[in-house]
Amino acid sequence: MTLSSLHCHSYPLPFTVTSPHSRPITFSFSFSSSNSTFRFCVPSASSTPSPSQHHHLPPNFSPFQLLELLRRQKDESSALRIFQWASKQPNFSPHKSIFEEILRHLGKVGSFDSMMIVLKEMKSSGCPIDASTFLIFIESYANFQLHDEINGVLHVMEHEFGLKPDTRFYNVLLNVLVEGNKLKLVETLHSKMVSDGVQPDVSTFNVLIKALCKAHQIRPAILMLEDMGSYGLKPDEKTFTTLMQGFVEEGDLNGALRIKEQMVELGCLMTSVSVNVLVNGFCKEGRVDEALSFIQDVSEEGFYPDQVTFNVLVNGLCRTGHIKHALEIMDFMLENGFDPDVYTYNSLISGLCRLGEVDEAVEILQQMISRDCSPNTVTYNTLISTLCKENHVEAATELAHVLTSKGILPDVCTFNTLIQGLCLTNNREIAMELFEEMKKKGCPPDEFTYSILIDNLCSERRLKEALVLLKEMELSGCARNVVVYNTLIDGLCKNKRIEEAEEIFDQMELMGVSRSSVTYNTLIDGLCKSKRVEEAAQLMDQMIMEGLKPDKFTYNSLLTYFCQGGDIKKAADIMQNMNSNGCEPDIVTYGTLIGGLCKAGRVEVASKLLRSIQMKGMVLSPRAYNPVMQALFRRKRTKEAMRLFREMMEKGDPPDAITYKIVFRGLCNSGGPIQEAVDFTVEMLEKGLLPEFTSFGYLAEGLCSLSMEDTLIQLINMVMEKGKFSQTETSMIRGFLKINKFKDALANLGGILDRQKSRRFEW
Repeated sequence: MTLSSLHCHSYPLPFTVTSPHSRPITFSFSFSSSNSTFRFCVPSASSTPSPSQHHHLPPNFSPFQLLELLRRQKDESSALRIFQWASKQPNFSPHKSIFEEILRHLGKVGSFDSMMIVLKEMKSSGCPIDASTFLIFIESYANFQLHDEINGVLHVMEHEFGLKPDTRFYNVLLNVLVEGNKLKLVETLHSKMVSDGVQPDVSTFNVLIKALCKAHQIRPAILMLEDMGSYGLKPDEKTFTTLMQGFVEEGDLNGALRIKEQMVELGCLMTSVSVNVLVNGFCKEGRVDEALSFIQDVSEEGFYPDQVTFNVLVNGLCRTGHIKHALEIMDFMLENGFDPDVYTYNSLISGLCRLGEVDEAVEILQQMISRDCSPNTVTYNTLISTLCKENHVEAATELAHVLTSKGILPDVCTFNTLIQGLCLTNNREIAMELFEEMKKKGCPPDEFTYSILIDNLCSERRLKEALVLLKEMELSGCARNVVVYNTLIDGLCKNKRIEEAEEIFDQMELMGVSRSSVTYNTLIDGLCKSKRVEEAAQLMDQMIMEGLKPDKFTYNSLLTYFCQGGDIKKAADIMQNMNSNGCEPDIVTYGTLIGGLCKAGRVEVASKLLRSIQMKGMVLSPRAYNPVMQALFRRKRTKEAMRLFREMMEKGDPPDAITYKIVFRGLCNSGGPIQEAVDFTVEMLEKGLLPEFTSFGYLAEGLCSLSMEDTLIQLINMVMEKGKFSQTETSMIRGFLKINKFKDALANLGGILDRQKSRRFEW
């Protein structure tokens, strides 16, 4: 896939405003499922750029001229310098709008201490201060996610400046908190508004309804709508649209349509916003044909589809796999003066990527660039992610270079996608180079970046490097998550470095990282495998004290330890604790217990347990069957073992390589009918499984003793064919067979199978 031909522009689109013609344009569009034709009336879009006019500040400037100059400054320091110079001029007079402009500049960069100094100067100069001045503080704090500081601003306003918030002030403040998703603060502030006796208006209710919808409290939001009448207020278009949006977000389009009917009944006209909310609702549920029909209906009532309408339709069509129709919508947009924007193209690219049509997605990217629509990081990240998933990591890397060369800096998501793709394709060295590059380019790695690399290093048993990365992560101040620590603990436990795993476990508490059930289960399993079962049991007690409930993984680790040691009494106690704590045993639990019973020589009890599990309707796995079959073969109860094997083939999960090994070894060593062993060997070979050579040797001896050399030769030929022996290897073994040197033939066969062990199932 060639991407070097791509070109993009780092500058924005040359137009941002669309204005409809007075005369609507009519078009037809056919949608596949119903083959119906829908006619919409839409306005044509045109651009109306308005250039900025620049003025220099004369010596005898007016407050208006100073304000205009301040507004044109790009940073707070230049604005402050001009203000300080102007304030020293003889014709300077304090003006509220000038102070507030300086406050806005400082607020943009979070200079809150300087803002308070300016506010005090404003007060000392006798300049009038009202609630709008404090709204600048509130919006500035909100921009920096410092919503908890807003109460302090309110306190200063009321107690130091004697200003009481009115309805408009509360509305702005409540809306800022809702937008910041600080719904608890909304509740607190609304209670204060009520206690202060400030009367709500329609905007107040609209903001509160939006807060309830955000909190997924649709029913209380409806009750608030009904409560408006008791205040002598009537809901407006925004009230109904907010509720419709709430229903759409909950996946209840029918509820949104009921609100729409209520809106119409009350004589409230729908706007493009309310129509687009419902169109989005139809599209989210995959009901695109109904969305088109709905647009047709409202178009007959005077609605004009706008850019948002078309984008919602394109996105809906792409999400439901109707890419062809989405492209038709885009073509129509172009024909009628609506230039597709980055959202339109991103929807198409995302839709094509979901279908695995990467080449077509790249073509859309090329069209996008050729039409002077600048791709953004979302565009590139979608393509890069898909290329990595499709194993085209080289093409993904090339696309990232195109992104960089055109002035669009990759974000952390871009780097993470590439690093993950490189790790999955065993290109860890290149992934590490990219990791270093992202730091050099000023893109700090996040917890996901470190998680990918640490996980990859642990899987390759490069634990020293993984621990170095964890240290780097901690020193860089990167947010630490439980996944990174769990990965390291797992890697250390698997490599029997249990003491270091315990150190990481303790370190989590010091670092303020909450330990999860996975953390405890991993370390408990590691301790059990290191035969430190008492400490594992103590850790389970600690787990319970921290409010985490042991699950089947916790119990299975302890159960495995006792079963492997043949301590059935302790294993039974574990099972009893498991049941009493409401933890349902799974097939792994039962399989482990069956294995323990067989190891302790209690085959009959194991067989009964096997039957009782079947009675519960559970599908038995090889883990449950294998120990019982192995125990039966060892006791020369070949017929029972084979009946169990055939039952497994019919009712259970498919046999695994261990199952075939057990059965093959049992048939060859049990002294039973040799033909049954031969038939089973053929069955194994037909499934692509090579027999264990030691047991195959016993079978060969038996065949030779019964003068069944021809059968042995046929089996050896089948083994060589399935084992993909070379021509030289095959010729050598067949040469020995021709002169009846079976021991030499088998010795060479065994040697070659050992060398080809990687081609066999690992038993």
